[in-house]
Amino acid sequence: MTDIDKNDFLIKEEPYYRPVGDEVEKYQAAYDVRMPVMLKGPTGCGKSRFVEYMAWKLGKPLITVACNEDMTASDLVGRFLLDINGTRWQDGPLTVAARIGAICYLDEVVEARQDTTVVIHPLTDHRRELPLEKKGELVKAHTDFQIVISYNPGYQSMMKDLKQSTKQRFGAMSFDYPDPEVEKEIIAHEAGIDAATAEKLVQVAQRSRNLKGHGLDEGMSTRLLIYAGQLIGKGIPAANACQMALVEPLTDDPDMRDTLQAAISTFFG
Repeated sequence: MTDIDKNDFLIKEEPYYRPVGDEVEKYQAAYDVRMPVMLKGPTGCGKSRFVEYMAWKLGKPLITVACNEDMTASDLVGRFLLDINGTRWQDGPLTVAARIGAICYLDEVVEARQDTTVVIHPLTDHRRELPLEKKGELVKAHTDFQIVISYNPGYQSMMKDLKQSTKQRFGAMSFDYPDPEVEKEIIAHEAGIDAATAEKLVQVAQRSRNLKGHGLDEGMSTRLLIYAGQLIGKGIPAANACQMALVEPLTDDPDMRDTLQAAISTFFG
């Protein structure tokens, strides 16, 4: 057994999350039956914040793993370590979550190697167990345990997509950028700026999102709009804030940068 205290992973304060539909109720129902959940949607649209909010609302510990291409199965489940007292086993985040009954959130799961994602399969069906082959132990998941994964289906190559054998183990929820009025409300709240400025940022973002597939891989995310708003709130001129937070992160192409800058000038002068 692990000596980790699950209270260390509880979210103490309510994260700000603005529901845009019935996603809270749907996730609540999925958690009630411990259904594994897959969140699909573009970068920076609020998937991670939603998971944090639901973990807080349910009063459950949350363990988040930011997946990357170098991640191995051992990074998830654990490994033997050598210290001054000899060899000892250290649980990985997935194993810790299964033991203590946490929600385990694998963010951008397709970034991990496909042979790594296979280790979650026994936890996502009726077995709800995790074999620790190197240790010779079979971990039965705590009754409160749930696994949640996220990915951006619009930004994956055929070589970086989830296998059907993985996808069909999850209930799925689609996320997108909020409607303009809701997005304006979110940006004004998170960045601490007035509604008029937030509305202009949303209008700039809509212009950029129309360019997806026409020179941009992704439009401006809600996250980036909040960054721009925060800079504006600190006294940075709007055009400079937008250049730093909205244009430079999105593209290195001079023509596309000019196009985005023109959109910013339209709304901010």
